[in-house]
Amino acid sequence: MHTDISPENPNPTDSTESDQRGWTPRLIGSLVTIVLLLEMLAVSYMMISIALPEIAAHYRTTQSAWLLTAFLLVGAVSCPLVGRLADMHGKRRILLGCTLGAALGSLVSALAPTYPILIAGRALTGLLTPCLFLSYSLIRDVYPKRTVPMAVSIATSGMGVITVAAPFLAGWLIDGFGFRSIFWFAVIGLSVLAVLLVLTTDESSVRTHARLDLVGATLLSVGLAGVLVAISFGPKWGWTAPGTLACLVGGALLVGGWLASARLVRDPLIDLRVLRTRSVALTTLGAGACYGAGVVYSLILPLMCMTPAALDLGYGFGVTAKGFAVFQAPFGAATMVGGIAVGLLVPRIRPRQLMTAGLVLETVAALLSAGVHDQKVLLMVFIALFGLGQGLIYASIPNLVIEAVAPQLQATAASIVAVAQSLVSAVVPILAFTILNSHIALVAEGRAFYADLGITLVFLLSAGVAFVGAIAAYALPRKIHALTLDRGSATGPAPSVATAGRG
Repeated sequence: MHTDISPENPNPTDSTESDQRGWTPRLIGSLVTIVLLLEMLAVSYMMISIALPEIAAHYRTTQSAWLLTAFLLVGAVSCPLVGRLADMHGKRRILLGCTLGAALGSLVSALAPTYPILIAGRALTGLLTPCLFLSYSLIRDVYPKRTVPMAVSIATSGMGVITVAAPFLAGWLIDGFGFRSIFWFAVIGLSVLAVLLVLTTDESSVRTHARLDLVGATLLSVGLAGVLVAISFGPKWGWTAPGTLACLVGGALLVGGWLASARLVRDPLIDLRVLRTRSVALTTLGAGACYGAGVVYSLILPLMCMTPAALDLGYGFGVTAKGFAVFQAPFGAATMVGGIAVGLLVPRIRPRQLMTAGLVLETVAALLSAGVHDQKVLLMVFIALFGLGQGLIYASIPNLVIEAVAPQLQATAASIVAVAQSLVSAVVPILAFTILNSHIALVAEGRAFYADLGITLVFLLSAGVAFVGAIAAYALPRKIHALTLDRGSATGPAPSVATAGRG
């Protein structure tokens, strides 16, 4: 591996002056642009969830889940390929391409005359998913060193803002202009942000010389897609149905083929030596657990809070989608506080410790939520506690990746983490709904309402996933070194390490 020298950074080895620089108006503009871009990722997912009933009614479909699954599938399978392209051709360039690709997908959805075309547009919008790791990898490359911990913390935890505003914004757009307005909102927002990204943010000079592993990309992408389709639709099709088994077994075989090819080719899509290092592997496991626990917790909250109290199920406040924002507000605010805290504390406290603390907070909050379903104030406190944990973890993940690998491997390592986040986020909700569907209390007007025990068990599932992540985070090395890989075959020399700036 080696680093190119670009006109933007003619002497990347002489970084003393750059390291000492602080915040400038242009740098602040760059960070605001990146934060807003990542907010669009959260907006895209949340607004679709709120608009699902109207979309299903308009297209007269019962396959609403595809709107979420298509987004998730493309997000998961694109991460490794996007990460490698970013290492080869520049992180800002690929980030810009993903942003414009997502804008095009939103445009297709806004104009879609049929449901399959809407799904195709939604799938293309899944290119927003790699923007998360591309953003903090780019920050690591082009921001002054002293600003990096705070910048990545704000960029990743800034997504908490949208948990407060999205229900109000989505409700206003959908009620006033119809469901297509949320796609037009994305088209306009992403297009403006693409321009701002070019104007405010430098391109990284870090490059990795390698061939693009198209065979590996095909095997991994199609394999992951097959597994995720099987997991997503297994409960509907039946776990022993031919379609489910074909997707699951076929996908697993293709992923196995990718694993074999990755050991043979000179420049694999994902160098498995990166994943074999303890720091990257445990960070990946902890990040996947964080996202899985968070998805389940966020899934059960609106279901629980929007259930009518008159049903006397032991839970439920009967709030509307807009009214649920009252419960989301403490979550979003606490998430931002946790992220900012990481930016302030990282110079003195290791990201490993902060990530462990965040996962412990999530575990405790989910356990407390499992025990109390009918006390609004207490529940809001528990929600805030969970949000604080999420903020600590979100901001710790990029700091850990930055510590764990050399600049040339930032996007590649971060893409591995992103794949784990997407996969766990796809699997755990299936388990949650399997639990809930085993504890249906009653069905009214075609809607299932679940027994209090089912709600409790799902909160316990969230707590269990978070606890697994806490163990992984605690097991991270106390002293992390930046991994570098010799340029050679995938089966060649063992990884070498260079001591990170903070040992």
